[in-house]
Amino acid sequence: MTESTDFIQNILLRAPGILIGLTIHEFSHGFAAYLRGDPTAKNAGRLSLNPLSHLDFFGTLMLIFGPFGWAKPVPVNFYNLRNPRWDSAIVSIAGPASNIICAAVIGLFLRFINVDLFHSSKEIIYLLMILKIAYIINIGLSFFNLLPIPPLDGSHIVLSFLPPSKVQTYLSYTRYVPIIFLILIFIEFSFKIKTISLILFPLFIPYYRFWNYLFLGTSEGLLINVY
Repeated sequence: MTESTDFIQNILLRAPGILIGLTIHEFSHGFAAYLRGDPTAKNAGRLSLNPLSHLDFFGTLMLIFGPFGWAKPVPVNFYNLRNPRWDSAIVSIAGPASNIICAAVIGLFLRFINVDLFHSSKEIIYLLMILKIAYIINIGLSFFNLLPIPPLDGSHIVLSFLPPSKVQTYLSYTRYVPIIFLILIFIEFSFKIKTISLILFPLFIPYYRFWNYLFLGTSEGLLINVY
């Protein structure tokens, strides 16, 4: 295969996992907010399972090349929530939780399906590859969004549990982290110098293996088979 053919094949294999993962993530945020009293996402047309409503260009581009990325944030007015402090944690965790549930469905299917790869059609093999990559992407999305870095979901969860007196301290300490984070991402993707992956992968691998153990029955996983 030529390099361009490999690139196109990579996009086609990743596209279902990206679209499903980002869509259920943002829909779950909006739906959780709606259940807790905030109709902002619904009024903005974001309480939708249409992937085009949620895709962010740069965040989607990152997912094409790796297991981390993001979607266009669903608008939430936390003042509309019945209990803004604790409901914000529920809304924030709904997105990563939906990705874990999606990964669980795929992982358990892959664990218990009995397929003879040596005698399977090319279509079946490609379908299994799509499912494996979708599994990894959903685990990756849950991990990435749980990082306690503003404006990711993890930061909102932390703020919900912090005493009010500590909120400003947390915000001041994390003030420049998003900018540094984006600079490291730019360096890695533009100049192929490992920066952000050196920080995240030592954290991601044990997280990934934990879910593999639960869903696949092994602490090893699909990364070696897919990448």
